[in-house]
Amino acid sequence: MSKFHSDDYIEYLERVTPEFAEKMPMHTARYLPGDDCPPFDGLFEFCSISAGGSIEGAKRLNHGDSDIVINWSGGLHHAKKGEASGFCYVNDIILAILELLRYHQRVLYLDIDVHHGDGVEEAFYTTDRVMSVSFHKYGDFFPGTGHIRDVGIGKGKYYAVNVPLRDGIDDESYKSIFQPVMRKVMESYRPGAVVMQCGTDSLSGDRLGCFNLSMKGHAACVEFMKSFDVPLFCVGGGGYTIRNVARTWAYETSVLLNEKVSPVLPYNDYYEFYGPEYRLDVPSSNMENANSREYLDSLISEIYEHLRHVPHAPSVQMHQVPRDWVTDDSEDDEDEDEHADTRHSQRRAEKRVANDAEYSDSDGEGESQRNRKNFRRSAPNRRIQRLTTTATPP
Repeated sequence: MSKFHSDDYIEYLERVTPEFAEKMPMHTARYLPGDDCPPFDGLFEFCSISAGGSIEGAKRLNHGDSDIVINWSGGLHHAKKGEASGFCYVNDIILAILELLRYHQRVLYLDIDVHHGDGVEEAFYTTDRVMSVSFHKYGDFFPGTGHIRDVGIGKGKYYAVNVPLRDGIDDESYKSIFQPVMRKVMESYRPGAVVMQCGTDSLSGDRLGCFNLSMKGHAACVEFMKSFDVPLFCVGGGGYTIRNVARTWAYETSVLLNEKVSPVLPYNDYYEFYGPEYRLDVPSSNMENANSREYLDSLISEIYEHLRHVPHAPSVQMHQVPRDWVTDDSEDDEDEDEHADTRHSQRRAEKRVANDAEYSDSDGEGESQRNRKNFRRSAPNRRIQRLTTTATPP
C-alpha cells in the first residue's frame, strides 16, 4: 500500500479502531477528515483485501493469465496519498495502475461513477503514461472537482478528460456521449490496458446519486469497452441502494463472461430485498433529464478539441521490466537483500520508482506537482508484445 500512500498513513490504518480514534483525535482529524470515513473494526483487513485484489488482478493482466479481470470490492477512487476521502481509505485503483505501468507503456483509467474520480486523476495529473477519463455529476456535488477544463499539467496536459454531466441523464443520452468520446480516446491514446471503475451510484434510484441510468444502460458501457479487445480490469466503486448494486454487478459479470442469465432471480437468503418484482433489472424512472442535446454536443466538441493535442499513441522509452512486488510467500525472497523480511520504507521505494518531481501532499509543502513520469522500467517481451499489438481498437 505504501507504494503510493505515505508510510505514516498506512501505519495509522494498521492501528486504528473506534476506541483508538477517540483517544487520538488529532491524528484522526488528519488521516480520516470529515464524517464520511469513520474508523471501524476490521478496517485494515478490508483495505488489504481490496487493494490486494486489485494488485493481483493487474498482475494477471501483465502476465497474460487473463484478458479480463474483475474486483468488485475495489474501485475506491477518492482516497488520497495521506488521507481517506469519500468512503475510500486505500486507493486500490492507483496501486493496480502502478503495477500495470511496469509492463504497459500507456494505461487508460475510465470512471463511470456518479462522483468524479479525483484521487486517481490527481495521482497521475502530470504524466502522459496514464490518461484518466471521468463521466460524473458536476456542480454543487461531492467532491467538487472535474471541470471540463481540468485537463492536466506539464507532460500530463490533455491527458485528463472530464465529462461533467447534469442531473437525470438517461441511457440514450449517456450512450450518445459515452461512445463517441471513448472511441476517440481509444483511437488517440491506444492504451495497453484499461482500468474501468464501474460505480453503480450512477443508476436510477441511488440514494446518493442523481442520474437515471438503467442496469442495462450502465452495463452497455462495460460491453462497449470490452469490444476493443484491450486487456480490461473492471473494479467496483460507489453504490448506495444495495439491491441495485448487487443486481448490476451480477449482470455485468455475465456480460464480461458472455453468459446469458435469467431475468428471474433465484431464491436466496436475501430474496426479500429484491421485492416486489424479484427480477434482475434496474429500470430508469421518469426523472427529468437536464442534459440537453446542445449541452452534450458542446461537451463532445470541447473534449475532441482537447484530444486533438494528444500525440497519436505517444511513445515511451521502455527498459527491462522490474521484478514483481515481493510478498511474504514469494519464492524470490531469498534473492532480496538481508532485510527482505521488513517492509520497505516509502523513501526507499521512491528512490526506486520516482524522481524529484513526484507529487506530494505532505504537510508544509503546498506544492501541486502531480507527477507520475517515473515508471519507465517496462520492456516489451514476447508476451507483452502480443498484448500490446492486440490493443488496437477496431
